[in-house]
Amino acid sequence: MKCLSVSQPYADLIIQGKKTIELRTWNTKFRGEFLVHAPLRIKTEICKKLGIDKENLRTGVIIGRAELYDVKVYNTTNELKSDYNKHFASREFLDHKYGFLLKNPKELRVPIPYKGSLGFFEARLHSKTDYNDIKSELFDEEYRYQWIGKH
Repeated sequence: MKCLSVSQPYADLIIQGKKTIELRTWNTKFRGEFLVHAPLRIKTEICKKLGIDKENLRTGVIIGRAELYDVKVYNTTNELKSDYNKHFASREFLDHKYGFLLKNPKELRVPIPYKGSLGFFEARLHSKTDYNDIKSELFDEEYRYQWIGKH
């Protein structure tokens, strides 16, 4: 399954449904569901600016999934600034021309330790390379917690 590394606190904001645009300097033709990976790096200044306690952020793990349904191209800085409440990007991102439009975030109750990579990459969990195996594993994880919560 495709996976995208997103620095904290942005990864958590995506999974919480607060960040609906992920800014990038590159475009993609990919559309669909992907895993959200939180790398080891935490953007401390962004945490301070947004009032987020960095001690509560998970790193080095896959924390959830979301759906990329379109890409918005920003032609001016003013367009980028007008979407601030959707991407929360600081000044360092003002050169990012592409906004990945996201929906349907879903948090994993148990994060999966994983080493990230650049761009969209294939997440191979437990040496399985089949997309259905990964989807099945994610479904099983969700089902276990729903069952435990009701018993």
